[in-house]
Amino acid sequence: MTAELQAAEGGPGPGPGGADCQMLLNQLREITGIQDSAFLHAALKAANGDLMEAVSFLTEEHAQEPNQSTAAAEPSAWEGSAVGKQLPPNVAALTPNNKEDLQAVIAFSLLESPKAQATEREAERAQEAHSAENKNRSKRKRCEVWGENPKQNNWRRVGDWPVGMKNIGNTCWFSAVIQSLFQLPEFRRLVLGYSLPQSVLENCRSRTGKRNVAFMQELQCLFALMLGTRRKFVDPSAALELLRDAFRSAEEQQQDVSEFTHKLLDWLEDAFQLAVNVNSPGDKSENPMVQLFYGTFLTEGVHEGNTFSKIETFGQYPLQVNGYQNLNECLEGAMVEGEMDEETAAQSVKYGQERWFTKLPPVLTFELSRFEFNQSLGQPEKIHTRLEFPQTIYMDRYLYSSKELIQMKREEIKRLKEKIVILQQKLERYMKYGSGPTRFPLPDMLQYVLEFVTTRPAVVISSAHDSQTTVLQSQAESHVLDRLSQQNSILEAKNTKTTEDTAFFLANSSPQQKLSTPLQPSDSPAEMSDCPAPHMVSEEEMNLVRTCLQRWRNEIEQDIQDLKDSIAKINLSIEQMYCDPLLQQVPYRLHAVLVHEGQANAGHYWAYIYDQPRKSWLKYNDISVTESSWEELERDSFGGLKNASAYCLMYISDKVSHFVADDNEDSEVGQFQKEVEALPPELKHYIQEDNWRLEQEAEEWEEEQSCKIPQIEPSPAFESQDLSSDSGPDQSSVCEQSMRSLSSEHAMIAKEQTAQAIANTADAYEKNGVEAALCEAFHEEYSRLYLLAKETPTPQNDARLQHVLVYFLQNNAPKQVVERTLLEQFADKNLSYDERSISIMKVARAKLREIGPDDVDMEEYKRWHEDYSLFRKVSVYLLTGLELYQNRKYQESLTYLVYAYQSNTTLLMKGPNRGVNESLIALYRRKCLLKLNDMAASLFVSSEEAHVAEGINILNELIIPCMHLIINNDISKDDLDAIEVMRNHWCSYLGREDMDANLQLKLGELLPRLLDCSAEVIVLKEPPKIRPNSPYDLCSRFAAVMESIHGASTVTVK
Repeated sequence: MTAELQAAEGGPGPGPGGADCQMLLNQLREITGIQDSAFLHAALKAANGDLMEAVSFLTEEHAQEPNQSTAAAEPSAWEGSAVGKQLPPNVAALTPNNKEDLQAVIAFSLLESPKAQATEREAERAQEAHSAENKNRSKRKRCEVWGENPKQNNWRRVGDWPVGMKNIGNTCWFSAVIQSLFQLPEFRRLVLGYSLPQSVLENCRSRTGKRNVAFMQELQCLFALMLGTRRKFVDPSAALELLRDAFRSAEEQQQDVSEFTHKLLDWLEDAFQLAVNVNSPGDKSENPMVQLFYGTFLTEGVHEGNTFSKIETFGQYPLQVNGYQNLNECLEGAMVEGEMDEETAAQSVKYGQERWFTKLPPVLTFELSRFEFNQSLGQPEKIHTRLEFPQTIYMDRYLYSSKELIQMKREEIKRLKEKIVILQQKLERYMKYGSGPTRFPLPDMLQYVLEFVTTRPAVVISSAHDSQTTVLQSQAESHVLDRLSQQNSILEAKNTKTTEDTAFFLANSSPQQKLSTPLQPSDSPAEMSDCPAPHMVSEEEMNLVRTCLQRWRNEIEQDIQDLKDSIAKINLSIEQMYCDPLLQQVPYRLHAVLVHEGQANAGHYWAYIYDQPRKSWLKYNDISVTESSWEELERDSFGGLKNASAYCLMYISDKVSHFVADDNEDSEVGQFQKEVEALPPELKHYIQEDNWRLEQEAEEWEEEQSCKIPQIEPSPAFESQDLSSDSGPDQSSVCEQSMRSLSSEHAMIAKEQTAQAIANTADAYEKNGVEAALCEAFHEEYSRLYLLAKETPTPQNDARLQHVLVYFLQNNAPKQVVERTLLEQFADKNLSYDERSISIMKVARAKLREIGPDDVDMEEYKRWHEDYSLFRKVSVYLLTGLELYQNRKYQESLTYLVYAYQSNTTLLMKGPNRGVNESLIALYRRKCLLKLNDMAASLFVSSEEAHVAEGINILNELIIPCMHLIINNDISKDDLDAIEVMRNHWCSYLGREDMDANLQLKLGELLPRLLDCSAEVIVLKEPPKIRPNSPYDLCSRFAAVMESIHGASTVTVK
């Protein structure tokens, strides 16, 4: 599932230190999306080379969540065995700070920056895609991996569902390409119908000719199996061996995966050339491969003042990705280079050319150039920028037949873009106003001046300084208005009005305003205002200034809005330029998208292919073929969000698309069966033999399984007992315990607390009898538990572990459930300590029998106790996992933490207080994974057979199952980053010269499962059961472990 891409030009790499540093930098760049190498290097240096710490420096986000307050039932007056009423949950009213004014100013000042707009759009797209990704993952589970056992039925094909293809070590590129071609009915028909006359076979003596014929025969067999096999996936080993032999030879050394595809099509073309045109081997016009995949384009250009014209043939059309946002922009950039209009041609420009398609093939393939060589680093790099492409593209605008119309539209677009530049420059003068190095939006500047003028002084100035203050204030206002007049003079539409307003104001000012005395500070700091403000201003002056400033600001804002509207209108005209119905006559529908995930030197390939009969997208990922969606395809193929993006797009003409639809009108099931029946006898026999071998393998597997001792899954009651039962002297046999209800188990767990409550009722028992003693014990115990439930929890204390009713009260359990549970505590047969206990137990049992099904919903009652049992199980698993982690037993720890997280997720779906702290489990689960991944990688690269086997076992038994579970749920950013780090660690071993071929082969087998979390069913073994002795032991253990985590010291709890 992972393919290795190496640059032939690459010389010897840098030393070990430099290589390690560069690898860390590349991983940081992948995880964070930051491209600035100096910035990344500084973060790595600050983290002392620790990758995860550097990632946290760069990506850490601090989020605050409102505290969850628990609601419990207030105890009220009791009558008989009644319990207090339940209160509704507390509601916290959050009043965020009002920052609208500041945000509006910031947004307004950034609005006109094209770079800011682009950054904002990218951020919005990233957020939407991330939300969509989590949403899709939570909605659609391709395979259930929790608690399933692998069965031989998983090998079998379901109906006529498309089959997958086995990865034979770094061959996922082959699977992606072949699946895309196989799903073209015309191509499939050509391959399956391929045959050569005997005379041609006898005359074919060249090595390449024999190899091409042999490859075609193997491809025929492979396609036949893909049609008729009963297996879930097929093995392409025979065809791949022929390819590998050729790629190992010196004259056919491969450079990258696109060249694999080119070579594949070349072989097919040569093989068909032998069959269609024996007499004229050079004439390929009748070659069906050429007719299906090849087209022609005309190049017209100017070079050194001389015009030229030539027609060329193309198969996969290459397109540059850098600098473009969508496929049409890529095509426009590829079709026009330099200047080609008459004016520039007359001026003898050095270079310029246009390309026009003269003939389009039925299958149009675009090769997206997402790899480039970094000269400074001396190695290839992948381009991760976002590139959008449509499901239908109209090729009219690139055809020679539309040349005149398109040239007119290009000229119009050019003129409109020039107009946009002028408007942007005008807008820039408003938004970056001023003559100094720092400039601001003019509306904001006017607003700031208005705020200054209208600000009142905080301190009243004494009369002794009135004369001086008046002079200072008047001069300041005059200076402000003069400055405003000078600034507005550059705005052509406002010059006259501004000058008149200023002159009017100056003419009506007092004589003191004409003094030229320099501004002086106040005599005392006490006389200064809290904010800058005029020292004195009359109401008449204030009204005049406010009126002018507000009017100018409104006028300027209207000018700005007019400019923006004009720019938006022109952009809309450009976008709709090619929506002319005359340019929508040659549609091509998207058939397949080939995706690459990883870096330039290592990665994984898969394909999205549109299934016409099912009217949906399917994802072909080696042996896995799953239903997908356009949203998932966009997320994985457009790029810009993570290290996955499309590298090849396969479009089919509208005629081919209709042919595919007509061909499969009866459904794909019937079509495949018809094609199998039409196969030559030898291919039918080949399919029958393979299906017979499948049945033999299934029988052998069943015989092996029958020899194994089956493992019996424990019942829920038995399981909960294992986790929460008391191992005291009153413990019954295993069979009896398995039959005991969960509520009885919880009563037994709390028997010491219940016994203490009964002991406290000695006086009531002696004076008023058994009924009064039970009522008092019931009341006192409920009050105690209610107050316990209301206590503020601490990191070292969780009261829910002490008693089932604390859990119920904190989660607002129904009153009837709480009452019956507490009554059942007093009816527990384990309370037979003395005569008083036995008497109270009997009365409580009698009252329990009086409670009918109409009084308590027993299904609901059972569910609440199941939840508490699961809560205790989660707590025990979490504590055990943390203890094992502190003792560096990471393998055992991970299993407990994974199961704790999965079960806890089920609880938290019902309420925030139903489970334990999810982030704590996730943190240590993530730490365990990273530790184990480093351990497995070290063992793997040691090259010692035993160590390699141990490393692979850790990967297969723990790391991969855990990664699958994490990804198939709502994955957090921290978990996603950790998984990317682990994957990159293993991908970095691809192509290492110091690793032998056998290890590389094993790595190729491992990476498909590591990189794709939907390829197969994964089972994670459940950890051994843990049996805490009592709630007090569990609480003390919880306190010790939590304290140990915060104190970072190893703890052992007996």
